[in-house]
Amino acid sequence: MNTEHDWITTPVTADLLRGFLDLEPTPHGLLPHRLPAWARRQIPDDRLAVAEAQPSGVRLVFRTRATVVELDTLPTKRVYRGFPAPADGVYDLLVDGRLAAQATVAGGNVRTIVDMVTQAAELTEGPVGTARFAELPARDKDIEIWLPHTEITELIALRTDAPVEPAPDRGRKVWLHHGSSISHGSNATHPTAIWPALAASRSGVELVNLGFGGSALLDPFTARAMRDTPADLISLKIGINVVNADAMRLRAFTPAVHGFLDTVREGHPTAPLLVVSPVLCPVQEDTPGPLAPELDGGTLRFRATGDPAERAAGRLTLNIIRDELARVVEQRTADDPNLYYLDGRDLYGEKDYAEFPLPDAVHPDLAGHRRIGENFARLAFGEGGPFTTRTG
Repeated sequence: MNTEHDWITTPVTADLLRGFLDLEPTPHGLLPHRLPAWARRQIPDDRLAVAEAQPSGVRLVFRTRATVVELDTLPTKRVYRGFPAPADGVYDLLVDGRLAAQATVAGGNVRTIVDMVTQAAELTEGPVGTARFAELPARDKDIEIWLPHTEITELIALRTDAPVEPAPDRGRKVWLHHGSSISHGSNATHPTAIWPALAASRSGVELVNLGFGGSALLDPFTARAMRDTPADLISLKIGINVVNADAMRLRAFTPAVHGFLDTVREGHPTAPLLVVSPVLCPVQEDTPGPLAPELDGGTLRFRATGDPAERAAGRLTLNIIRDELARVVEQRTADDPNLYYLDGRDLYGEKDYAEFPLPDAVHPDLAGHRRIGENFARLAFGEGGPFTTRTG
């Protein structure tokens, strides 16, 4: 901690945080979660347990005249055995909605993945660190600190050189989104560069991001969590994890989609609800999963290992899923006029792939996230989109 200022320490409490569903007290501080405790008890594997605890879309939001802000955290970073350690996660600080500064926190815990298939891991404990932001404007302002989207982050202490108060409610609509690793932010380099954050910023809405890497599998507990979460606008990006995990056949997939939608509708009977099919992913357009990781010249890539001939027996591909989602939504709209469908290839399709190829064959890079976010903002929130008249 820097000692040159007269510091004010403000407890990190729920009224300073947005984008979370639960806060867990820890020996160090508070751990934001994106699923409630009852749902976490039903999680079947470490993949989702880690993903929901990574605070994609979670941010501190407060009003202050402070010119210096320090946030003590204990990150838990993920590395893969045999691969170089990734860069430290980035904390984005926004002043009145504009990115003004970035910081990182060195050290912290390290979770080493020893088996990429099972996600078996070893944990090495490390120290608390500090994200520091200085030379901020000396005026009243709204501050947002977006937490690293791929690092579990325990919040320890918030220090400033001026008092802090919760930011006022600006009357923005709440957009609740669920999706896969692309929605979580895979391959984006900082938290406000993930496509849901970009779309939310462009459209003036408050984001609650339930994008879970590898884990958008139509889990009933996720549907119930969405049912119980206050929201004005809801989107579900469904399909790619079901294919690349080879988790279902068509016979199970269709009723699972209906059941997920039924559950969400129990809590949000009339909210605009947008079902989004997978973006283009050539390795799985017509080849079933599961996906297998492999090294290609030192770079991690993925390939589909299923047999396309088994599609007739119900094995799923992205094209099959798109057709089925479109059919399900069309069938349900007779009784649900606020239900909509968006083909994911309208967010990222052939032309986008030619311009911004998928570096690992599955996930977009920073430019790809920007393209998806721009297209979603235009198609969902823009004129004539399902969210148009409700974003204010």
